[in-house]
Amino acid sequence: MRELLEKEVKRLIKKHKTNNPFEIAKAENIMIFREPLGEINGYYNKYVRQKMIHINSNLDESSFKGLFTCSHELCHAKFHPDSNTPFLRNNTLFSVNKLEVQANTFAAFMTIPKNILLGYNGFTLQQIACAEGIPVQALKLRFNWV
Repeated sequence: MRELLEKEVKRLIKKHKTNNPFEIAKAENIMIFREPLGEINGYYNKYVRQKMIHINSNLDESSFKGLFTCSHELCHAKFHPDSNTPFLRNNTLFSVNKLEVQANTFAAFMTIPKNILLGYNGFTLQQIACAEGIPVQALKLRFNWV
């Protein structure tokens, strides 16, 4: 499944000439709503064949958290379109649920470039994550480190 997720991310980026999940979702006719969601980062749902991504209006679209959340929900729209997924919460970003792990892996492929580790020879994973402003768990997912 990991290879399929990476292949779909590459296909979408090539097709739309961007890795911005907000732009990709719009181009794929997936509606995006920005709304106050409290502690919830975002969620996906489908109603009357219309796919919708809901993003917390507190998240900056250009921040890692905003991009990661939109990518995560985009995965649900592409791979789990009929499963109205549970809310993506701040403290459970890396759920053990299979669909959530798939969505997080997809989001890691979309938001973390493959060459991000260049120039970090001798650095720990925690140091790289801190320098890049990325959660360690996201780096682990991107590079398949357990």
